[in-house]
Amino acid sequence: MDNKALERFLTDIERRAFKIAMLGVQDEQVALDMVQEAMMRLAEKYADRSPEEWPMLFHRILQNAILDHHRRQKVRRAWVSLFGDMKPVQELEDGSESAPELDMPDDESAQPDALLARQQLREQLDSAIAALPIRQQQAFLLRYWEGLDIAQTAQAMGCSEGSVKTHCFRAVKTLSESLAFLQQDFKD
Repeated sequence: MDNKALERFLTDIERRAFKIAMLGVQDEQVALDMVQEAMMRLAEKYADRSPEEWPMLFHRILQNAILDHHRRQKVRRAWVSLFGDMKPVQELEDGSESAPELDMPDDESAQPDALLARQQLREQLDSAIAALPIRQQQAFLLRYWEGLDIAQTAQAMGCSEGSVKTHCFRAVKTLSESLAFLQQDFKD
């Protein structure tokens, strides 16, 4: 087991994993906890595996945590609807539900209007990705953001390769429809 290699891997993936978790759960504290737990589980259970397996294993752990969170939230919502005076256990303290930002390179020499446009684009992309159904969101982020191939994505999500292809197709279609205004901007 190479502790330095595992440490480098976890350091490299930490920020992207947090953003994936944020897009999945829309709660900063829960997302931080999920990423930390996924890192600990990888280190405890899979550190002896080859470094090439770590991305798939890590994302499988993280995606399972996101799905578990959604299952728990669904059960809570069902109970809350039955007992209207109860409040869900996990509420954002400030009441906000803003989506996290996607990493896009900043150009320090850009004009303020270009920086504002880039910030608005980030917010629109974040919102569009956050609005995807969870399985489409997972497939899209693992394939196109994390760069996992179809087989690795299927392993990480615990589904078939055909399901990954379907989820990715639907996610890309939905995103292209919801962000169609961008095509017009690029034509101008």
